[in-house]
Amino acid sequence: MADSETPRVAFQGERGAYSEMAARRFFGDRIALCPCESFDLVFKRVESGRVDSGVIPIENSLAGSIHQNYDLLLKHRLHIVGELNVRVVHNLIANPGATLASIRTIFSHPQALMQCQNTTAKLRKVKIEPAYDTAGSVKRIKEERLLDAAAIASDLAAKIYGMKILKRQVQDNPENFTRFLVLKKKTASPAHANKTSIVFSIKNVPGALFRSLSVFALRDIDLYKIESRPLHGKPWEYFFYVDFAGSLNDRNSRNAVAQLREIASFMKILGSYPRDATRR
Repeated sequence: MADSETPRVAFQGERGAYSEMAARRFFGDRIALCPCESFDLVFKRVESGRVDSGVIPIENSLAGSIHQNYDLLLKHRLHIVGELNVRVVHNLIANPGATLASIRTIFSHPQALMQCQNTTAKLRKVKIEPAYDTAGSVKRIKEERLLDAAAIASDLAAKIYGMKILKRQVQDNPENFTRFLVLKKKTASPAHANKTSIVFSIKNVPGALFRSLSVFALRDIDLYKIESRPLHGKPWEYFFYVDFAGSLNDRNSRNAVAQLREIASFMKILGSYPRDATRR
């Protein structure tokens, strides 16, 4: 059991998931890990106080945004306190004693399978089986002692479950990154925060989106990303998620947000936090 000073961190997936790698990179190795079956459960455990923080993926450089997590950010009362970019390196993992020639089935998360299509296509007589988690696939073939099956997952998963890496770096594109967000129940805006995320909706009238975004342009505030999601119950109306340069500790950013509140029919501040500009 973790002591009271050890951060309790929730993430989706089994031990060895890429989200665990992100959690370890952000918090260090002295953390109490809380694997969850779903993203929704991660949010619920942070919101209930059962854990101190949650780590969720929000977008992948190849596959795009994870829409479910955008919706959960709106649904739950949590705050973004950090982000980090993690290079995704997929490996073909199997039980000790297995060989590439013996593999007949490959398990992994659908996105991981999609990102490794060129490699798996070269393996003859191999069936591709989608699963709910990359690391969970490694755990499955270990527990079921499947010598004719392999999983696509991280090298951390291979290490945790004592498995063999048959082939390293099987992803089709080496420029494969996932951006993760760190969530907490209590709001926090570090002194070195330089990025802010918000979500808002506007009336569906001509020029409304232009006017809402102009509050940033008029103040020379850079927008990193805009993501739209359907406003449930109102067809063809949307929530807009915006990441912009600056912190709510800055007067310029506060003024932009204050003006946007006057235009928007709804707005929620998701958090100000340090931007991770690394690629590693």
